[in-house]
Amino acid sequence: MGHKPNLDKGLFWDWRYNEIDWQKTYRSVIERVLERGTKEEWNELTRFYGKPKIITALKEEIKFLPDYIMDGVSSYFNIKKEEMACYIRSQSRKGQWI
Repeated sequence: MGHKPNLDKGLFWDWRYNEIDWQKTYRSVIERVLERGTKEEWNELTRFYGKPKIITALKEEIKFLPDYIMDGVSSYFNIKKEEMACYIRSQSRKGQWI
């Protein structure tokens, strides 16, 4: 695994890019790149962290992604939306406003 992923610094405009601990902040990095990055950046994310780590983060740790991102993530990583923590959370929240 390389020292850091080859990702556009613009994705992290509000972070101190050169001080990012890529391993410690992986969940936030994954969330940010999936939400704002290109498919090429998704590929780089997968190369850097590995698919299993990203899928685990999606299923257990990432609590919010916009619906249109969930669709893309679902097909890209070949997992069901229903398995994602952010999907489960969005479904449980919808019922509160009825």
